[in-house]
Amino acid sequence: MSQLSKKSNQTKLIAVVAIFSALYTVLRLLQTIPMIGIEGGRFSLSDMIAPIYGVILGPYVGGASVIFGSFLAIALGRPVSFMFLDFLPAFVNCVALGFLMKRKWLPVVALNALLLVIFMVNPLTTVFINVGGVAIPFAWLHIVAFAVLVSPLGYKAGGWVESLRSTRLTAGLGILAFVGTMMQHLTGNILTEVVRGQIMGVMTPASFDLMWNAVFFVYPWERLMLIILAVVVGVPLVRVLKKSFFSSPTLSTKTSTPQ
Repeated sequence: MSQLSKKSNQTKLIAVVAIFSALYTVLRLLQTIPMIGIEGGRFSLSDMIAPIYGVILGPYVGGASVIFGSFLAIALGRPVSFMFLDFLPAFVNCVALGFLMKRKWLPVVALNALLLVIFMVNPLTTVFINVGGVAIPFAWLHIVAFAVLVSPLGYKAGGWVESLRSTRLTAGLGILAFVGTMMQHLTGNILTEVVRGQIMGVMTPASFDLMWNAVFFVYPWERLMLIILAVVVGVPLVRVLKKSFFSSPTLSTKTSTPQ
């Protein structure tokens, strides 16, 4: 019986990865607004689903679904921007939130700190933006997200989501989506600098400076839109799936009593 149960769980996991990879592929192919500084680059609807995958599927199944879905989208015609590393920003978002749901908080804090440092020390980064004579850090919102992560909110958010209570679920998912979306943005920024600037050489330091000065005024609103979409779509989806299919021990991300 145990062998049959194990095979049944493995079959279920494979089915879950296949289903959610296919869904991610479809959303990845649905492109929306253009990306500043990336010729032909556009955001896709999959950008708002990555945090939901982390919350529902966990780091391993969710991460695998993002990878498979990304490469299938490329096979179906999605343009490649970062030498086939296009999956990485959403993957970081998904895996980070999956670990937070498992209360593995320190690895996510370490990864977020590392991403911040890598971005800030890259010579292609415009560290400060001049706004009306005042120098403001480009990464100010990323610093706020990191502060939220290292605060008690960053640790408790997963428990609030697991409680499935309307107010706590919404707040918890909003906090997680904020943290994950900002980590996704940092990863995308680093890839842009390293791949398009330092490896491919298609962008110059001057073009990066112009891009970051433009992106500074836009990215907070882009991130806010993605967070709102993730919460609006994610709250009913998490409630339904956590109460049904993902309530099994094999697929559940719950590891402790909600705080």
